[in-house]
Amino acid sequence: MGLTILEVVLGAIIAILITIWVEELRKPELELRIAPPKDIEYQDRPATVARFTGLELVNKPLPWWARRWMSREAAMQCHGTITFYHLDDGQNVFGRVMRIRWADAILSPEPIPIRGFVDGGQITIIDPTRFTLESRIDVHPGEDERQRLDVAARFDNEDECYGWNNESYFSDPPWRNPNWKLSKGRYLVRVTVLSAGEKCTGIFRLVNDVAQQDFRIEPALPIDSISIRETVKRDRQSVQKRQPSTRTYVSTTIDSSRQTTTLPYEREKNNGK
Repeated sequence: MGLTILEVVLGAIIAILITIWVEELRKPELELRIAPPKDIEYQDRPATVARFTGLELVNKPLPWWARRWMSREAAMQCHGTITFYHLDDGQNVFGRVMRIRWADAILSPEPIPIRGFVDGGQITIIDPTRFTLESRIDVHPGEDERQRLDVAARFDNEDECYGWNNESYFSDPPWRNPNWKLSKGRYLVRVTVLSAGEKCTGIFRLVNDVAQQDFRIEPALPIDSISIRETVKRDRQSVQKRQPSTRTYVSTTIDSSRQTTTLPYEREKNNGK
């Protein structure tokens, strides 16, 4: 009888462990990779020649031995941020993060303006349903389901490049958003993607001290990750120091029926009143 109970308990524990293992195996496994730059020529646009750098987010497929009897879950509602750092000292260039833009998301494509004429003057109407500051997308498992996210763009052989997201289409001047302007040089780029409890982070180098045709993203070196971690740690400590300290006040109730002792100078003061 005792052996039977033990077998039942062990069987239940093994079944629970297998279930947990399967669920962990099916969770999305995200990876950021460098995407090939895109060179595009335009007419009647804010730039005539542009080069876009970006990354690809891949939801890795299951191992070959597990694909026949189960499938990996999709990474739902992926969104995230990009942070630019100076290469030499690891300091945050802008002191803030930039929301990422998915190149193939429904709300990420360039808003198409509708032009018309009213009272002899030209007007431009933009469909607000095609524009949102935050871009989200679902990433299904498999190499063929990878999704591209934009990082930075450079135009017309200029020395400067610009962080590229949905804000760029509505900046002044268009495309060249001064809020994300990066001068000639090299930078570190930290990309963080979030999806329903899952988190994927990648660090890369942005090379902008070369000709436009060589403007690119490169893999980061091990020392780059250390530099960014130290900067993030210092920023957190700085925020904690700026937070006001919390004081605890204790309220004491005094029983009026209890006999109290009056100091001599208090007695003289009361008598003088």
